Amino acid sequence: MDELQTIDIQRVKALAPIVDEYGIGNDFIIGEVSGKRIEKNEAILAMLRYPVRFDGYIVFFCRSGHFQLDVNLNTYDIHEHSLLINVPGNIIKIGAYKEDHIGDAEIYFVLISKEFLSNIRFDFNKVFQDSMRIMDNPCITLNEAQLDVAEDYFKLARKIIGSDLRNKREIIGSLLTSLTYMAVDVWAVQLTEAQQRKGTASARINQVFERFISLVTEYHTSQRGMAFYADKLCLTPKYLSKLIKQASGRSAPDWIDSFVILEAKNMLKYSDMTIKEIVYQLHFPNQSVFYKFFKAHTGLTPSEYRNG
Repeated sequence: MDELQTIDIQRVKALAPIVDEYGIGNDFIIGEVSGKRIEKNEAILAMLRYPVRFDGYIVFFCRSGHFQLDVNLNTYDIHEHSLLINVPGNIIKIGAYKEDHIGDAEIYFVLISKEFLSNIRFDFNKVFQDSMRIMDNPCITLNEAQLDVAEDYFKLARKIIGSDLRNKREIIGSLLTSLTYMAVDVWAVQLTEAQQRKGTASARINQVFERFISLVTEYHTSQRGMAFYADKLCLTPKYLSKLIKQASGRSAPDWIDSFVILEAKNMLKYSDMTIKEIVYQLHFPNQSVFYKFFKAHTGLTPSEYRNG
């Protein structure tokens, strides 16, 4: 059965009108939302107020304003002059933004399909996803000079897409690679600083924690027992539980349950699957067990969440 809760650019365009966008089919979109146009902001922000898995890459650049983005249950602060790159497979959700400053918000975004990047010889996952695991906040904060360069890239990309050039796809691909190398240059400095702040012992614990989260992200729909993850990490369940608690302050089962709840919410909100199908997809023994599990964690039944 297809994972209907995973959305791509085509589904995003159907769910919420893209504002001020310039695009190349269903492979690349660059656009912006501004707090000065609240009614249009709501169209694009409303979608991300529920957990969603995007099958592609997302680049957020906050020119001004402030909001929070949850990525795989970790909350990141998106603030003025910050840039964040989200890789495929992550479950994302808008955390919160300051209502009193929303009128000052200006957010640029880029949506990129995996297929579009398939011909670009650059390992985005290795560069960004691996480094995110060691950084407290994977947002790049740009200084004024870097900000000017980033805005030039943004404006140039829009000009290219809006032109009558025949090879837009190839030109944008090359431009994107160039932009990425610039981002990596800034990213490397912040990554080094993050590494220096962490001791050897805590780095080891964090490494186990991130490997655990990576496994939970991949297997939570079918595996909810500690023994499975402990075996994958070559640790005992008791020792793994201890490390996860030390690294995050939360128990390992709590992390697993939280991912299952995110997945269930995502399916209820963005798929046409029946609750019976969702129960099957998430490997619950029956609907009664799923109902009790969902209500214990959310205070709502699955039907109430879907209808609400």
